[in-house]
This record gives sequence, C-alpha cells and structure tokens, in this order.
Amino acid sequence: MKRTKRSLVMTWLACASLVLSLCCGILVMDKASAKGDRRDRVGRQHRKVANDLRDRSRREPGANALKVILQLNSRPGLELRALLRSNGVKVRKQYTNFNTLALELPASVVDSLNSFPEVEFVSVDSEVRSLGGHVASTTGADDVRSLGTLGSSLDGDGVGIAIVDSGIYGGHVAFLRAGTSQSRIVRSVDFTGEGRTDDPYGHGTHVASAAAGNGIVSYGKYVGIAPKANIINLRVLNSQGVGSVSGLLSALDWLMDNRLTYNIRVVNMSLGMPAINSYKDDPICQASRRLVDAGVVVFAAAGNNGKNSGGQKTYGHVHSPGIDPSVITIGAVDTKGSNDRSDDGIATYSSRGPTRSGWTDDIGVKHYDNLVKPDLAAPGNKLIFAKSPNNRLVQNDPSLEVAVSSNASRAQMRLSGTSMATPLAAGAAVLMIQANNKLTPNMVKMILMYTAQQMPNFNMFEQGAGELNVDGAVRLAKMMRTDALSAILGFSLLTSSAPSPHSTIDNYTFTWSQGVIMGNTFATGSNLITKYQSVYALGVLLSDGVLLSDGVLLSDGVLLSDGVLLSDSIPLSNGTTMGGGASFCSTGVLLSDGVLLSDGVLLSDGVLLSDGVLLSDGVLLSDAILQSYSALLGGDPTEIMPIDQDFGSDYAGY
Repeated sequence: MKRTKRSLVMTWLACASLVLSLCCGILVMDKASAKGDRRDRVGRQHRKVANDLRDRSRREPGANALKVILQLNSRPGLELRALLRSNGVKVRKQYTNFNTLALELPASVVDSLNSFPEVEFVSVDSEVRSLGGHVASTTGADDVRSLGTLGSSLDGDGVGIAIVDSGIYGGHVAFLRAGTSQSRIVRSVDFTGEGRTDDPYGHGTHVASAAAGNGIVSYGKYVGIAPKANIINLRVLNSQGVGSVSGLLSALDWLMDNRLTYNIRVVNMSLGMPAINSYKDDPICQASRRLVDAGVVVFAAAGNNGKNSGGQKTYGHVHSPGIDPSVITIGAVDTKGSNDRSDDGIATYSSRGPTRSGWTDDIGVKHYDNLVKPDLAAPGNKLIFAKSPNNRLVQNDPSLEVAVSSNASRAQMRLSGTSMATPLAAGAAVLMIQANNKLTPNMVKMILMYTAQQMPNFNMFEQGAGELNVDGAVRLAKMMRTDALSAILGFSLLTSSAPSPHSTIDNYTFTWSQGVIMGNTFATGSNLITKYQSVYALGVLLSDGVLLSDGVLLSDGVLLSDGVLLSDSIPLSNGTTMGGGASFCSTGVLLSDGVLLSDGVLLSDGVLLSDGVLLSDGVLLSDAILQSYSALLGGDPTEIMPIDQDFGSDYAGY
C-alpha cells in the first residue's frame, strides 16, 4: 500500500515537474522571441524585411553585393554575429547612435534575417536626392527683428542650423558675419566620398542662404530668415545631386555626436527618397526621431510630386523622411511673386498627403500609415537666393540664372520647390529658439502650426496647418514659460494672458489656424497654448495623445488636457480657423488599412498615381532630376519675383 502510494506520489511529482518544465520552456521561449516579435493589435506579425528588398533578392537570387541597412533592437547574438562574419557579408559602416549597420551581402541571406530576434528591420540602401516675394517680408520675419532679449536683434545669432544637402559654396558673401570677413559656416563635413564640401551641384548653397543668408547683397532683398545663425554644412549629395541612405545616416550619426559642440538646434533636409516603408521601419525616419528626442528640431521637404503629367492633383506622394510624425514636413506656397498674402495658395507641384508608407504583415497584407502631411507650408515658388559658381543645375538649365551680380561671390539664382520652402520654416525655428531656448521640438512644431495662416479652398493634405507665419510664431514663442520642461499636464504655459490669434504682415491681417495636426487627425482649442500638454515633452510624439477606438478619435486625458478637441474629419479650409470649411474626408476612412477616397482620386492599395513612373528600388523622383526646374518655374511670367540688381555695396542692416 505504501509502495503504491509512494509510486503515485512519484508519478504525480514527475508529471508536475514535466508540466512545470514545459511551462517554463514556453515562458523562456516566449521571452526569448518577444524581443523580435512585432505584432499589431490583432496579433499580425510585422515582416522585418522591406518589400522592395525582399522582391529584389528573389528577382536576383545570384546577386552577391546588395547594399542594405540593418536596424537592430539589441546586441547581435552568436548566430547573427556568425552571419555578419561569413563569406560575402561586409559591414560597411556602424552607426552607434542608432544601433544600425550598413551591410553588403548576398541576396541568398536576405530572407534569413527575418528569423533573428535582434533584427528590427532591414531595407535597401536607397538613393537620396534633392527636392529641389522677398520672403523675409512676406513671412513676417522682418517684423520680429527687434524682439531679441535686452533690445538685441532677433536674427539667429549663436544658434546652429545644420544644412544636410549638396554642400555650400563657402566663398559667397551671404555666409559672412556682417561687417567682417569671417564665415558663419563653422563646420563642413563630406559624406559623399568625393572629398569636397563645396557645392558643384548648386542646391545646398541656395537652401543655406534661404535659411541663413545675411542679406548684404542688393541691400537686403535676398536675406534669409536667420541671417546671423551659425551654419553646419553636411554634404550628403554628390556632384550629380545624388546620395544614399547610408551616407545620410552617417551625417545624422555625426549630428548626434556633435550637436552640443556646435549648439545645433535645427536640421534642414531639403531632400528625400520614396516613402516605401513605414516610418516605424525607415532608417532615416528612425534616426530623425532620435535627434528630435535629443532636442533637435528636424525639418524635411514634402516633395514635388503633387500633380501628374496631365496637370491633375495627386495625393499620397510625401517623401521620406517627411513621412515621420516627429519631423516637421513642409509643402510649398505660391506667393504670386508679391508680399501680399491674401492671394497665396499651394503650388501645384507640392506633394500632398496622406503618407502612403506602410508595413507588411506575415501573410503579405500591407498596412498604411496614412498620416496627415505636410505639417506646414511656406513660400517655395521662384525664390532668389545665393548661387554656387558653375553649378550643374544652372549648366543644365540656364534660365535659373538671374542678373543680380556678375561677381561669383555675390551671384544669385532662382529655384522653386518644397526644397526652397523648407529652409524658410527651419530659419523660423532658429528665431523661435533664440527667443526662447527652452522650447522643445514638439513645442516648436505646435507653435508653427497653431500660428499658421489657413489658405482658403485647400485641404490639410495640401497645406497642413497652413502657411508659415514667422511673426506669430516668434511672438507666441516669447510668451511661453522657460521652465516648461518641468511643467505638469494642465499647468499654465504662458507668462501672460493668451494673445489675440491674429497677425498683420505687410498690412494684411489674418487669423491663426489655432490648431495642431496630430497623426491621423488634428486638434483645436486655446488650451494647446495656454496649458502645458504632456506631448510637448522630449521622447514623445504630438500624436501620442490620441487614442484610436473603432474609428473614433478619443483624447488621452493623461497626455492631453480637457479643452483640446480632436476632429473626426479632414476639412477643406474656408480661410479662417483650422477645421473651418466643408468636410473633405472623414478620419475614419484615413484610419483604415484599405482604400482612400478623396477629391475624386482613387488611391488603391500599393498604387501611387504619378507621372506614369513607378516608384521602386530606391529611385527618387525629384524636381531637379525627373522634372526640370523650368517646368516648376512655368506659369505667368508676371508672378516671378522682381530682380533687384546688386551694385557691390554691402548692406549692413542685418
């Protein structure tokens, strides 16, 4: 009897031990795989290999030197390290700030990367290319020059802005400190491999002077927004205007390491690549997010694919990294060549949202980000700024030359595109930070959108929150508390009562948008500027305060205070406040993974309506390559900015 009982006990213990060991085994296995397990809310696995890379590896199985970007979520394990050391695999570059590697590997190993738990995402090392009135007056920058502390001029002095582009011609007088022979280009680094930091392509010089040109040519007619800012020249586009994801990552990695040394608070990227992968996977978006989380404001051009060859509007063409919610994405305004803002409208070529980047689950279904972009628009049509001598753009299109000066160090050229609009907004951020250096990137983004001018008859996929208003943005920035970083939700954000939501620029008075784009929707309410919101902190997104439930948009009371209203539709602007005007489409349609219907244009899953060109394999459609600048400059010749000739006398007004 005792023996039988003992046998039963032993059997029970053995079974219990077996069950426990099985459970422990499951738990251990789950824990081990959880690190690399990326599932959505209904349990669908996120595919780790980008679609275009996966397709290419299967189309060219014998390829031995595919260039890819490998993002990791932890240190490589033994098996992955063995793969990285195997024949045919070469580690080209390591980006320590982003836990990312640039690799060269055989096509045969691409699919196997999906099985490593420490692999976050792997994508093609794509090509990156440029996206190529007197704006200081028409944006309101001239109106705030006297608002510096203790009576000093508000001009960007002491703030660093990084121009990530095709280089800068350092011999141009636009980059001197006024009244001296000292350059404001405090550091230049080449990431193209050509061993030069000047600008044989011609794009970066124009962009840099739009953001921070000193205006000494033509008596200040071509002054940039922040004329005394320090400029950091990071060259990622080569002599042909072409770069790579790996080169751009190198520049952003350098920025992360050196941002404090040069007080780099703003980054301008008037460049991009097709938005194939979700912003959650795109390596440039991820690097941009890390910079924003570290306190750097990042700007990117929306792109110039807003119409097809028939001149019809197209939607869903915003380029990367402009698809990222932490980045401030800029569209282009056509000012009709005047300072009067009453007739301003979105340039026909300016790329429209929503973002059509996405991720693919384990059964091959693609899920789209569908974020509302751009965030803002700024003058970008036919702008005249500094010219790099003998540059490729002018050689290919002599009409870009303007007869301002025959002196190469004072010469100017005319360009159009979201590339030209973006540095105007970036320069505005420099002035805002000079006025209040405690502003976080999310606060800068909020203020720029809240003070923007809504242009009538354009929807948010075209103009975002509206047209850049430097006057309103700087004035509101100065009213913000300087201890906001330690504030709590709902705490008073202003040092005085809320300002009147209006600005007057060149005798034209308009109402601010009084709203903020938040991911798939937008929010309105005076509490956005009077009460501190938790989404203004570092390490979060403005859209983190929005909860989604069965197509209904709900405010998160932890991250957004009472008094902030979230919209259930994307409206057509009536020219007053954000949300004014008839409904353009519901946010419920945007939030779905399926088909987007808008403005009579059908955007079916995976298909972009463009100029008959398929975006694939990292080839970028840009204003300087696919389209000539002459096409962007087309239209009524009376809309061209007047040319103010330079007579060689330096203007010292800035």
